[in-house]
Amino acid sequence: MTIESAAEFVRLRFSDDPAEYRRAAGEAAAPGVWEAVIREYPDARVWVAQNKTVPVEILEILAVDADPQVRHMVAMKRKITPHILDILASDSEETVRMRVVMNKKSTKIILERLAQDSSEQVRFAAATRLGDLG
Repeated sequence: MTIESAAEFVRLRFSDDPAEYRRAAGEAAAPGVWEAVIREYPDARVWVAQNKTVPVEILEILAVDADPQVRHMVAMKRKITPHILDILASDSEETVRMRVVMNKKSTKIILERLAQDSSEQVRFAAATRLGDLG
């Protein structure tokens, strides 16, 4: 099954039925559906980022979202690309940069940059990850 519309995604996500909630978290939708959710239901953007099947092209849009919670969720994704991680490594929010440090796909170059971060916690975490890489 696939999610066919922005309204369907929102209905599933905010349903009291656990089966419908799981569909919202794990079912695919066409990029146009995700774009419609982002445009028409701004409060659901974080849930778009949480969906397990959301395409990278949508994550690229969400990586520059105004809401730091959305960017934080994007930084946690396993399917994230080095390009998106690079964008998020310069995020204004410390919590987003920390999630970049913790993401297993963060490159040595990104971690080296974050080891010079303005946040002591981000610097320490990045240095630790770099030490683990050897």
